[in-house]
Amino acid sequence: MIMTTEHPADLPPLRDRLRTALPVAMKARDRSATAALRSALAAIDNAEAVDASDVTAGAIESSAVGLGTAERARRVLTEADIVSIVRAEIDDRRTAATEYDAHSGGADRAETLRAEANTLEGFLGGGARD
Repeated sequence: MIMTTEHPADLPPLRDRLRTALPVAMKARDRSATAALRSALAAIDNAEAVDASDVTAGAIESSAVGLGTAERARRVLTEADIVSIVRAEIDDRRTAATEYDAHSGGADRAETLRAEANTLEGFLGGGARD
């Protein structure tokens, strides 16, 4: 798996590093890294989605017409936002691993979750824990 100890200013954006690492993990058949990377990228994409709860149905004659007229721009996340999302993914995995440890037969799943957390943590320059 791609891990780095370079100074963060010398690195490409975190999302780009995650995207670049995904096919590498897939080719290496590293299931935990692939799962962690896919999940983190999905969480980032979901955070960019806009809230469409204010969209209401109305008369067809007042509807937007034409290609793209109903489209909305996605939120623009800062690098700090993306780092925060990845940190939350790491924390979620570590918390779940602790919960699995408390159940008999959950050790394998806990180990997998810790491996996923360690993979993501490597992209933050914090190194692996546990």
